[in-house]
Amino acid sequence: MIELKNNPAGNFFLLAGPCVIEGEEMAMRIAERVVKITETLQIPYVFKGSYRKANRSRLDSFMGIGDEKALKILQKVRDTFGVPTVTDIHSADEAEMAAEYVDILQIPAFLCRQTDLLVAAAKTGKTINIKKGQFLSPLAMQFAADKVVEVGNKNVMLTERGTTFGYQDLVVDYRGIPEMQSFGYPVILDVTHSLQQPNQTSGVTGGMPQLIETVAKAGIAVGADGLFIETHENPAIAKSDGANMLRLDLLEGLLTKLVRIREAIK
Repeated sequence: MIELKNNPAGNFFLLAGPCVIEGEEMAMRIAERVVKITETLQIPYVFKGSYRKANRSRLDSFMGIGDEKALKILQKVRDTFGVPTVTDIHSADEAEMAAEYVDILQIPAFLCRQTDLLVAAAKTGKTINIKKGQFLSPLAMQFAADKVVEVGNKNVMLTERGTTFGYQDLVVDYRGIPEMQSFGYPVILDVTHSLQQPNQTSGVTGGMPQLIETVAKAGIAVGADGLFIETHENPAIAKSDGANMLRLDLLEGLLTKLVRIREAIK
């Protein structure tokens, strides 16, 4: 498992950053700001950014600035700020390529049952974060984790990101966090994707960012090991998932409250 620094207080850890890498300057500004916040609050931090968005509703949706260019930006974030980085992969042939630049390979929720993808990711030796499919029970994620472990890689994390509730909504069943923790792996709550409203008639996913604080507080209260929060300086102009991202200037206040909750339940 990757080493997460600055955790003498036993805090939850944080995976945070923009939905997709839109450019180097933007990524570096966000990383610098979150690093400062998490160092002050003693929260172990992993910078998150997708180098490419493969799962888009419409053909004209933004997918990325180029794989190698985006991956090199993720590498620069890691080298500049000394924090681990995480990105999604979408097919088995991407695993080895992405592993050269980042510390954690993330398996998207829709792909969490894809055996060849899980096996290829596992063989890189990187930490593998598997997002729970919107269509799966928490207990079914044992089998996804087993595919990684049986290849010889025990560095697994699991992420709750909501369950399909009708055609255009998701709900978080907080029972799933301790259920997945019973497998022996860290469990993360993906706060912002849990608030997506997919399958809108416009072809652009909606969201309920006004509930980010509510969902995050509940996740920490039930004992999540980590949180996943997508954040952007101005979500209104973000090129992907702007409808459910947290405005960057709200992050410090939210994390301060969450640290207090964590201290209260310890």
